[in-house]
Amino acid sequence: MNIYLAADHRGFEFKEKIKAWLEERGNQVIDLGNDHYDPDDDYPDFAWKLVEKLLPDQDRGILFCGSGIGVDIVANRFPGIRCGLGFAPEQVKHGRQNDDINCLSLPVDFLSFEEVKEVVTVFLETKFDGKASHKRRIKKIDKLNPKF
Repeated sequence: MNIYLAADHRGFEFKEKIKAWLEERGNQVIDLGNDHYDPDDDYPDFAWKLVEKLLPDQDRGILFCGSGIGVDIVANRFPGIRCGLGFAPEQVKHGRQNDDINCLSLPVDFLSFEEVKEVVTVFLETKFDGKASHKRRIKKIDKLNPKF
């Protein structure tokens, strides 16, 4: 599984730290930017790059920004992407098990680095439970976008 990362200026520092931490753990990480701190960059540019590359059934994406909301909005405009705004491990676990989120949006202004590591670990290690009711709901979501 590839793990794609992207961040605007507010998420840049945590993206860099998480990238190093994930690579130390042997994960395949693909950094889609920004590759340097730029206080004038725009979050849609990086969220867009990530979701264009993400293969929904095979990969995972992690987006970093201050509130997490902007990148979450961008990601969820793409067919097959189910991005969840992650604040707490139990919340993200629920998103993986029940909603099969394949992209995680992190609000770095509201989380410590240790909390981000916890949330990312849960995101990457939790499996979709595959219950019929959950699959049915995801299919309904997919039908909302006629391009899917």
